[in-house]
Amino acid sequence: MIESILTEGFIYGIMVLGVFTTFRVLNFADMTVDGSFPLGSALMVVFLMKGFPAPLCLAIAFAGGAAAGLVTALIHTRLKAPDLLSGILTMTMLYSVNLRIMSNRANLSLLRIDTLFNRISSFFEPSVGGLWGIALYCIAAALIIKFLLDLFFHTDYGLTMGALGTNPQLVISQGMNPDVIKTGGICLSNGLVAVSGALASMFQGFADVSLGTGIIVSGLASLMLGELIIRSNRIGFQTLRVLAGSVIYRALMYLARDYGYHIRMTPNDFKLITGLLIIFCIVLSKSRFLVRKRRKGGGL
Repeated sequence: MIESILTEGFIYGIMVLGVFTTFRVLNFADMTVDGSFPLGSALMVVFLMKGFPAPLCLAIAFAGGAAAGLVTALIHTRLKAPDLLSGILTMTMLYSVNLRIMSNRANLSLLRIDTLFNRISSFFEPSVGGLWGIALYCIAAALIIKFLLDLFFHTDYGLTMGALGTNPQLVISQGMNPDVIKTGGICLSNGLVAVSGALASMFQGFADVSLGTGIIVSGLASLMLGELIIRSNRIGFQTLRVLAGSVIYRALMYLARDYGYHIRMTPNDFKLITGLLIIFCIVLSKSRFLVRKRRKGGGL
């Protein structure tokens, strides 16, 4: 159970890193995630079935997700559509695109395909066990992506992206084009989401056109959970709490699935639980803010 929680937590943690980039860094409500996640899954499975190596499939998935983000960014920046509408339009179109990629089939299986996770499982089986081997690989992959993202946000481009989310006028006053910076961030975000979808398809053994339904909600829940347990303005801690929140969220879902029958809970209730969890995080965050405000007022 623990190895499954860690595996899914860090796989989906890569997706939450993408959500963090748009929602927190750019202050951009991007709904493309629900479409780019299954896009990465579809590209991974289709190209694995064609005999492509897994690293190349991951690169293709990232490129596909970045292309989806580019469409959203162009709708937003060129057509001046609201961020929410831009993401919804791309997400809606991606449903048909994903079906096309999978040859108009809603589901594709990797049952007879030798994937990277199969080889990792076979390699680690005699020592620590196949599932633990996959978990270690996913942890390493997520931490490497986190480290690279930390480095990126310390570059001039990354710092400008962070400034754009908090103070767009500052970026404009420096003579920079905010549309170009925003486009790069949205492409990066959806590329990470697609990589997460690609890894999820290898772990689950299939790609499904509806795999991304509600994935943005679980991403936001993970993001808010992480913000509750680790409070810091340093980018290294912010990306770390994203991964921690993802693991905690997956653990809560596992507990709900395995022990929820005691209160007559079914898998159909998971979306309700996720929504209530987000509301709880918002309420708790607001409560903490009010407490700090009162303490400062009392100090004055």
